[in-house]
Parts: sequence; C-alpha cells; structure tokens
Amino acid sequence: MGNIFKTGFCVLVALIVLAGAAFWGLAGLMPAVDIEDSLRPDAASQYFDDKGKLIYTTASEEQRVPVSLEKMPKHLQEAFISIEDARFYEHGGIDIRGTARALFVTLTGGDVQGGSTITQQLAKNAFLSNERTITRKIKEAFIARQLEERYTKDEILEMYLNRIYFGQGTYGVETASLYYFGKHVEDIDLAEAATLAAIPKSPNYYNPIENPEASKERRDLVLDQMVKYGYISQAEADTAKAKKIAVSVSETQSKKEYLSYFFDYCNEFIMDKFGADALYKGGLRIYTTINSDMQQAAVDALQYLPDYYTDDNKLTQPQVALVSLDPTTGYIKAMIGGRAEDKFNRAIMAVRQPGSSFKPFVYLTAMNNGFTPASVVEDKETEFARGWTPQNSDRAWHGKVSLRTALTKSMNVPTVLVAQQVGVGKILETAKALGITTLVEDGTYSDANLAMALGGLSKGVIPLEMAAAYGAIGNNGVYVKPIAILKIEDRNGKIIYENKTERHEAVNPQAAYLTVDMMKGVFVNGTAAGAGIGRPAAGKTGTTDDFKDAWFVGFTPNLSTAVWIGDDNGRALDYMYGSMQPLSIWRSYMVNAVANLPAVDFIAAW
Repeated sequence: MGNIFKTGFCVLVALIVLAGAAFWGLAGLMPAVDIEDSLRPDAASQYFDDKGKLIYTTASEEQRVPVSLEKMPKHLQEAFISIEDARFYEHGGIDIRGTARALFVTLTGGDVQGGSTITQQLAKNAFLSNERTITRKIKEAFIARQLEERYTKDEILEMYLNRIYFGQGTYGVETASLYYFGKHVEDIDLAEAATLAAIPKSPNYYNPIENPEASKERRDLVLDQMVKYGYISQAEADTAKAKKIAVSVSETQSKKEYLSYFFDYCNEFIMDKFGADALYKGGLRIYTTINSDMQQAAVDALQYLPDYYTDDNKLTQPQVALVSLDPTTGYIKAMIGGRAEDKFNRAIMAVRQPGSSFKPFVYLTAMNNGFTPASVVEDKETEFARGWTPQNSDRAWHGKVSLRTALTKSMNVPTVLVAQQVGVGKILETAKALGITTLVEDGTYSDANLAMALGGLSKGVIPLEMAAAYGAIGNNGVYVKPIAILKIEDRNGKIIYENKTERHEAVNPQAAYLTVDMMKGVFVNGTAAGAGIGRPAAGKTGTTDDFKDAWFVGFTPNLSTAVWIGDDNGRALDYMYGSMQPLSIWRSYMVNAVANLPAVDFIAAW
C-alpha cells in the first residue's frame, strides 16, 4: 500500500513539473503588462538643509524612500535571499521545486501555499492583489517570467527591496532602517539586517517594536539560513544573535515639530507648482535654505516664551513667530510659526500690528529725503487730529531731540512730526519697496495717515516680511526676496526647479547706512540697551498701545531676525513690551545663530 502511495505521489509530482514547464513556456506567449509604470513605486519626497543633510521625509500612504542596490549592504541582500529565495540567482523567476511543493499541498486539500520566489513576490506586490487563489498564482508566474526577461537579477532584487512592506506604514529597506534603527540602510550591521529580513513574512507579528521576542526568534532563523547557504560563518551568526537590537523609532510623533511650519510652507509652493502627487508620490529631492543649527537655536530660544493659558482650541497662549534670513541672499535660515500645536504658520500668515517696529521705515524715508541723524524735532504735546495726542511710553516730554535720539528712545511725537514733514505717501512707498505687502493704500481704511508712523495700520505686517525689510536696510538698501527652496530634483536626479534670487534697490545706500547707524544705538542707550550680541547689530522694539502685540526685529550684516509674540484670540498680553520676552528670544537665538558667521560691521556702500 505504501509503495502504491509513493508511486502515485511521484507521478503527481512529475505531472506538476511537466505542467509547470508547459506553463512556463506559455508564459512567454502572454501579452506583456505595463511593467514600467507599475514597477515605479510611489515614493516619499525628501527635504535637505543648507548643508545637504536629510532633515524630513514627506508623509504619504506608503512611506518609501528608494535607494540603489549599491547602497544596500551585501549582508542585507544575502539575508533576504537566504530566508526568502535561496536559489534566486539560479532560477528563471519560478522555482519549480518550490512551486510543485506548494501546488501539491493546495491540491491535496491544504491551504493555498506560498512557494513564491523574490521575482514572484515583486510581481504580486506590483501588479496583483493579495488574494490566495490558484488564479492569482498563475498570473503571478506569468508576470514573473516577463520580469526575468526584461530585468537583471540585481535590478529585480533592488526593486523588491525598495517595495516590500515592513510594518508601521514603512515600505522599502531604507525607510524601514530609518524607522526602526534611526540610521540609513547602508549603515546597518548584520544583526539589524537579519532583523529587517525577518519582518516581511508577517510585518505585524515579527515587528521588533510590537513583538520583540518573535522578531528575535525569526532573526536568528535568518542568521541560521545565512550560515546554511555559506554567506556567513557560524561564529558571525553567534555574534549577531548575541547582539541586543536597539530599536530607535523616529521621535517625530513624540516631540514638537517646530520645523513642520517650514515644511508646510515649502509644501504649499511645491503642490501649487507641480501638484500633490509629485510631492507625496514622486520621490522629489528638495534642497532648502534652512540651517539645522540655527533652527535648533530658535527652538532653544523659546524658553523665554511665557505660558498664560490654554484657549478653547487647546492652544497655549500667547503664541510666537520667529523667522530669520540672510539679507544678502534672501535664504530663510530658521522659522518658528507657533508652539507646534497647530498648522497655522504665524511667521508667514499672521498679519499683526507692528507698533513701534514700523518706525524705522519713517526714519529711513526721512534719510532718503534730505534728513540726517542730527536733524532736530521737538518732542512736546501735540494734537495731530481731533482727540489724538500721542504720548511717549514714559509719559514725559523731552524738548528738542535729534532724530537719532528719537528713534533709539522710540519717541512717538517726534516720529509723527517726521512723518508729517516727509509725507505719509513716501513712507508707504518705502515700506512697499522693502517688501511689505499688507498695506492699505486707498479707501476708508487706508494706511495713508499719520497713525501709520507709530504702527497703527489697518491690517498689520507679517513677521517674514519684517525680517526681510529690516535685512534690506542693513544690506545697503537692497531688498532680496525671501527664498526657502534652492532647487528640486526628481527621483532620477534631474533638476526640475531652481530658484533665482530676486533683488532690487529699495532706497539709496546712504539713507540705509544712516538708518542702520541710528538703529545700532538701540542696543547702546535705547530700548534694547544692554542686550547686544557681541558684534555689530541694529534693531528696534515694537509694542502696541493695547499690549496685544510685542516685537523685536534686529539684524547683523549677515542675519536678520523678526520675533513676534501675541495672543491668537486678540487678548492683551500681560503688559509685555518688545524689550521684554521678544528681545530675550531674539538675543538668545542670535547669539547662537551667528556663532559660526563672520563678525563683520556694516559698511557704507557709497
């Protein structure tokens, strides 16, 4: 009876093998599928800082960052081949022995079995569903044949390792390595490679985070297989088995992501220009102007931001914005759009009253129209309109003062007198030339009035525009449009976008230099006295009469930074002046941000 069974089994296996051979021959006659498009997996886009360091990968349905086979360690490739398809480099896409075994179990009443080669797995992942049926297995084999005819083994292995799922929403060995180990796949060791190779059989069960014991057990099996097929020695396997895997999951979900404001800013531009699919599926490489060290300095400076209360939207108030750029290039170096509790980017979207931080535009216009820092106006009680008699913050009058003193001490009446003499229209033109886009120039709520000189605007200003405007004053009157993205490459390395610097002379260099010279005094005997940063700098405080907005904007020849603090709900701050927390944040940031920049002074350009 046993001999009859053995004979029948051998006949069945022979028939299966013959059927497989016939099947393999027919596969070559099947019409080709659209392989090129289907094998092009969706890929997340990558952001790089100004030093070329990878700092962010876009979220997508499939988090995937393709890498070339050359960047995948040999021991990683061997680990996958050992556990998934030991005869990968020998067969033609279908392992007849494995397929025969799987078909036998299926035909004798067992569950539909695997037995798929790496090529078949690639075919299934790229073209087919996960249904476990004979029909799907046949289609899988047909496609595998076409893949083997069109691509080399190394190309197939590369596509497979870039496509396979590793759990936790990660696809491909690079993304999995970054997620689980916090390092690029080219840097992982043997034990880590075996751990990755253990996951795909059951990504949830063999996940080193969710089930570390099961993960280790299968990792050890992978290592045993590598020994069996001669890829590593037993001693190497034992050493790898003894290593405790340090899982280092990305902290992006557990810490505040202040850089998300900058990335969202860039994302909007990219989607507008290339579409959402290009950003989230196209595998773009986006080279930005952000400086990681300066960005961290900005985050660290938020230690001076007070907490008043949590509003109905569960946002901590007051909020903050900080934006910093190189005034000579327009490159944005750091950006904080809030407390990282929401998506509203106050650095580029919040239009808030500038208070006295608007005054430099008045004095710059005066310098551009024949005034000098030594010009004199009288600080005395003056009614400029019915019921409007501006006061100084110290509630005192100081008699005749120079424009230098009036600006550094942030006196109100002298500023309005200067505005009255040079003309509000000219001041608005100066501000516009410096990149301020939020001014209202006509109609009932026009900013063409004397209150504008003290920062009383119909709408307000934007922190990014204030940083760029102040930077232009320090850049000899040359305004450079802010830039966040230097260039964008597609997944093949082809440059599809390259930013071009836009600049123009906003005011004459002499006027700019004289204004800078006055603003340097703010740190000497003005509203920011004693808050210098150890190198030439100029700036201005800003506080609104109702204490709803507090600013400090300041610059060196190579870095301009605006800091704003305010309540999203329009509540007054706790008698906060620009010389208080905004200045503290600005100074803390600038001291660290300029540490690696040359200490240069402002130079007259005429």
